[in-house]
Amino acid sequence: MEEITGTVLAGESFEPTRGRVVVEDGRIEAVEEVETGSTDIIAPAFVNAHTHLGDSVAKEAAVGLSLDEAVAPPESLKHRRLAAADRAELVSAMRRTLRYMRRTGTVSCLDFRENGVPGARALREATAPLDVDPFVFGSGDPAVLDVADGYGASGANDDAFDAERAACAERGVPFAIHAGEPDATDIHPALDLEPDLLVHMVHAEREHLDRVAEQSVPIAVCPRANTVLGVGDPPIRELLDHATVALGTDNVMLNSPSMFREMANAAKRFDVTDREVLRMATAAGAEIAGLDCGVIEPGRRAALVVIDGGSDNLVDTEDPVRAVVRRASALDVDRVVI
Repeated sequence: MEEITGTVLAGESFEPTRGRVVVEDGRIEAVEEVETGSTDIIAPAFVNAHTHLGDSVAKEAAVGLSLDEAVAPPESLKHRRLAAADRAELVSAMRRTLRYMRRTGTVSCLDFRENGVPGARALREATAPLDVDPFVFGSGDPAVLDVADGYGASGANDDAFDAERAACAERGVPFAIHAGEPDATDIHPALDLEPDLLVHMVHAEREHLDRVAEQSVPIAVCPRANTVLGVGDPPIRELLDHATVALGTDNVMLNSPSMFREMANAAKRFDVTDREVLRMATAAGAEIAGLDCGVIEPGRRAALVVIDGGSDNLVDTEDPVRAVVRRASALDVDRVVI
């Protein structure tokens, strides 16, 4: 049994509670109010709702490039770099990124893995020795579902994806698709596929939002990556009013997979509350992937990030939720309990 003391951001509301989290056999046994002198802040570990870990072989290679030039299939810089990387190089690069994510409080990510069955297997190999467990959205032939957890489509304007959607339905696994990133033309076609997850939705309009609500489709937003690629800003307030919205960091070649940076960016640039942002970075992604984490409450898996609230950066902060969302950084992470 392990006891972790400090200010616990407990339950669905992340209500700050001075006390302790009791962990036994990998589960949260109790969250108790007790007197403690600890300055630590105990938050749920993060779930990064959209990544492309393969891009780890080409960090910052796409600076100044447009969406098409940087990441669009099949001829972008990203895809050329992926084709040029051998398997050992790719596995090592993804493993380094996963280690960074683990150290900075991320317990899982929803990764769109390129290169079909070999690509999905390479990510499984990269993950094997680590305490980070990606939810793998494979690509290419539907046979990738023998290895992956679901299918991740590039966009409804790139291909029909009817066979892939049918394969997911047959196997009972999720189908996810990019939509509304460069413009709105692929949003209705994506929704016609009845996806389990939409990614980006930068250009979502009222007609799209109504369909999203009607179909109960969750959305992953990646505002930092959208900024880098110059495609605009997702309407996060409107999306939250219509759907479950989770936060992702997108391509590793464009941004570090730091949920601290992504949260601070979202909180300071959009009409959202700090608690909404923290939920987007934790419980929402976990809910989409069917993971038993993202909330600190008895019975849940123990996936926690312990943040040093007495650090030079965070000491004297008046609101612990605001401190985690807007100010904390990787340097403030004391330890990760997974």
